[in-house]
Amino acid sequence: MKLVVTGGAGFIGSAFVRYALGRHADVQVTTLDCLTYAGNLANLEAVRADSRHRFVRGDVADPAAVDGVLAEGADAVVHFAAESHVDRSISDASPFLRTNVIGTGVMLEAARRHGVARFVHVSTDEVYGSLAPHERADEQAPLRPTSPYAASKAASDLLVLAYGRTHGIDVVVTRCSNNFGPFQFPEKMIPLFITNALVDEPVPLYGDGGNVRDWIFVDDHCTALDRVLRRGRAGEVYNIGAANEWTNRDLTREILARLGKSSDLVRPVADRPAHDRRYALDCSKLRGEIGWQPEHAFADALERTIDWYRSHEPWWRTVKTGEYRRFYDLWYGERLQ
Repeated sequence: MKLVVTGGAGFIGSAFVRYALGRHADVQVTTLDCLTYAGNLANLEAVRADSRHRFVRGDVADPAAVDGVLAEGADAVVHFAAESHVDRSISDASPFLRTNVIGTGVMLEAARRHGVARFVHVSTDEVYGSLAPHERADEQAPLRPTSPYAASKAASDLLVLAYGRTHGIDVVVTRCSNNFGPFQFPEKMIPLFITNALVDEPVPLYGDGGNVRDWIFVDDHCTALDRVLRRGRAGEVYNIGAANEWTNRDLTREILARLGKSSDLVRPVADRPAHDRRYALDCSKLRGEIGWQPEHAFADALERTIDWYRSHEPWWRTVKTGEYRRFYDLWYGERLQ
């Protein structure tokens, strides 16, 4: 199978690239990534010497770049590329509209022209909006996004499904809960709190800390995506989650306790606008049709994640300082701006 993985230098995308090459001997992967701030070639260092992998620096919103990759042939596209940080979307939504909506449209149009057999679009539980206690969103739930980020992802989901119906492209949409694990950019909660606490810096907790999220280890997400890629039904949406809900407040306490740090590090900060109170997914469709379930217990996966950041301090320090951009120079002899 020849795969094109967009956004493959990011956190989840790079995990999937490593997973696919490690799991399937017959897979060839082309990673297409623009290398914005969240793209890091160090995330792909483990597959740098693998002859089945190549990296192409390109923007999914650039038709020429996308056409150049898909013209070489692809059995499937796994489309991760997206701006994904809610706070950044509140400050400036334009990059989210360009990458998440226009970029998805460019990818779909190129996939249509070049006869790509399957297009897997990786989305988020945030498109369903905030849920009441004990409520779970299934794939038929209405889309009620509240942030510009979530709205851009909802738009891209609908565009993907529309291309499937209009043009007969074999498309599948996945909507996953909050991921965590090694190589996650430390603007997201778990890696930010771990890395701050390791050096006794404050951990900023929004509002009263009562917002609830379902957390899934990134390797479990990759396993689910691989199953959907190979066995999912065309034109369908599949929720991916671990039924592992934590309030931000309780998760913060858990991280600090595992690091042996005082709760005095917690710094309450003003809540962000329209902060959804709770996300939760009904994943019975995925489990029933494809037989997937998460393999990693949350406690073990969190400890593994903490240990990774402890033992990879150079990685996250270079990310926080911006020096990680030098990896492009090491690979290609060209300094990123």
